[in-house]
Amino acid sequence: MVFSYKTRNEEIQKVQDEELDLLVIGGGITGAGVAVQAAASGMKTALVEMQDFAEGTSSRSTKLVHGGIRYLKTFDVEVVNDTVKERANVQHIAPHIPKPDPMLLPIYDEAGATFNMFSAKVAMDLYDRLAGVTGKFANYTLNKSEVLERQPQLEKEGLQGGGVYLDFRNNDSRLVIENIKKAHEDGARVLNKVKVVKITHDQQGMVNGADVQDVISGRNFHINAKVVINTSGPWTDEVRDLDKKDDLSDQMRPTKGVHLVVDKEKLNVPQPTYFDTGENDGRMIFVVPREDKTYFGTTDTDYHGDLKHPKVTQEDVDYLLRIVNRRYPDAKIGLDDIEASWAGLRPLITANGGSDYNGGGGGSEKLSDESFNKVVNTTKEYLEDDAKRDDVEKAIQEADSAQDSGEVDPSQISRGSSLEEASDGLVTLSGGKITDYRLMAEGALKKINEKLDSQFDLIDSKEYPVSGGDIDPDNVDEEIKKLAKQAQDKGLNEKDALYLANLYGSNLPTVLTYDEPIKGLSQRDSFSLNYALNEELVLTPVDYFLRRTNFILFIRDELDALEQPVLDKMAEFYQWSDEEKANYQKELAEVVAESDLKELKEDEYRE
Repeated sequence: MVFSYKTRNEEIQKVQDEELDLLVIGGGITGAGVAVQAAASGMKTALVEMQDFAEGTSSRSTKLVHGGIRYLKTFDVEVVNDTVKERANVQHIAPHIPKPDPMLLPIYDEAGATFNMFSAKVAMDLYDRLAGVTGKFANYTLNKSEVLERQPQLEKEGLQGGGVYLDFRNNDSRLVIENIKKAHEDGARVLNKVKVVKITHDQQGMVNGADVQDVISGRNFHINAKVVINTSGPWTDEVRDLDKKDDLSDQMRPTKGVHLVVDKEKLNVPQPTYFDTGENDGRMIFVVPREDKTYFGTTDTDYHGDLKHPKVTQEDVDYLLRIVNRRYPDAKIGLDDIEASWAGLRPLITANGGSDYNGGGGGSEKLSDESFNKVVNTTKEYLEDDAKRDDVEKAIQEADSAQDSGEVDPSQISRGSSLEEASDGLVTLSGGKITDYRLMAEGALKKINEKLDSQFDLIDSKEYPVSGGDIDPDNVDEEIKKLAKQAQDKGLNEKDALYLANLYGSNLPTVLTYDEPIKGLSQRDSFSLNYALNEELVLTPVDYFLRRTNFILFIRDELDALEQPVLDKMAEFYQWSDEEKANYQKELAEVVAESDLKELKEDEYRE
């Protein structure tokens, strides 16, 4: 189904002439999840996003569908239980995106360690039981020599051993666009680069839509809707401020997370790895192989700057390099080794009071050693069927909670969600994490349907594949190989064919119909760009290189040679003027330079 600049202009016209059931504000993963369920259930739906889809937050995550094993340190069993179950649901409806990738958990004997070998094994066993993990993906432990055999670069001093448990890698921006495409396929009016400027009301003072602006043309228009839902992530409070009758208080406390990318030759890890920082600050760091690169992060710091443009600072870089060089002392990674980077905001909720499945509040609470050991031992008995779940819950309830300080550390706020309705009817769905997006949307749809007098039979979203997801979720590898064979039959080599099959899933046969060669691009990249222009509503070179593909982050080596051919093709496709083409070229150069940390590197050179 065509989903392009042409359909965007048509939908801008159509959306002004009809009364919608639902207007979704925000095109990240939360809004995309709401839109796809609403459209599939028959609601007349529109979604507006002031930037590109996933641009604000949902393309800037750690790129894992993470099970949250660290929550088991404080035995937040409910959040882990719901997270691992929801992870399975996401893998079921988008099987070409989240892929199983077991995580190594090295255990060090040091102050502030999250786990020791005993508690790690108990936590992993509980984690597997909650997730229903058995067979080849079941957890196991490694002794010190086995860990070092697997990762010789790891720091040896203090290393006790490690554990391996199931986790999933993710392509966050692709998960968003595949939900967006499915919503559009089901009839939703989906518009990127359309900004809400005012929440509007009827004569009774109830929300009835929004005044919006097409960022590209500058033209303003009105969208009329029976229900409006705010799913704008870190911008939640800003959107509420556009509603002069919203009587709810501000609730967001965004934090910034930073990730850095180096070549795998500089830091070669065979599998995702997750460890304490070694700084007794309550944080843990991921080191993840991707393409031919390795990335690591994340930081967790309160953020008060420009929500549209969080930046990687020298302080962020120093912090991550200090930790990674401590854990991999022979790597000796410096600023010049960083090939790409990204900074993103987490839409954390200050109080977490509205969550019904996040495991509770968000304080920096820690169990005392005595309480923690009691809970661990009781949990071990439970796993061995010598205790009941009630015994575990009682041990947790009786555990002494002590706060290290009066302030809440941002890295320890539970990633909860909130679903609220203001007195004028504006619905706000906020917080959460990528893993929970379908579940959050499901809860919101129930409320929206109630507001619409329960007119609609809501779909079972656990069984509703996203675009590209029409493959057997229990046999993904074989399905991907079959799809890749179709690409090989078109002349692609095996590596490029698998790249496209993993990127597009069951949409690959459609991708392969866009076989017009593009001057300066390989066959693989010609297929990809033609498809993005015609069926993924890509509007700028940055949209393509950063969110429809991952060239800027993980295929940086090829980017310089691709920039001009892609720019030329897009200029031809959109009939840009010379000035417009120059502006988009400048925007791309600025984004790439920022990812490259060009400014920080120049500052270091001057010093």
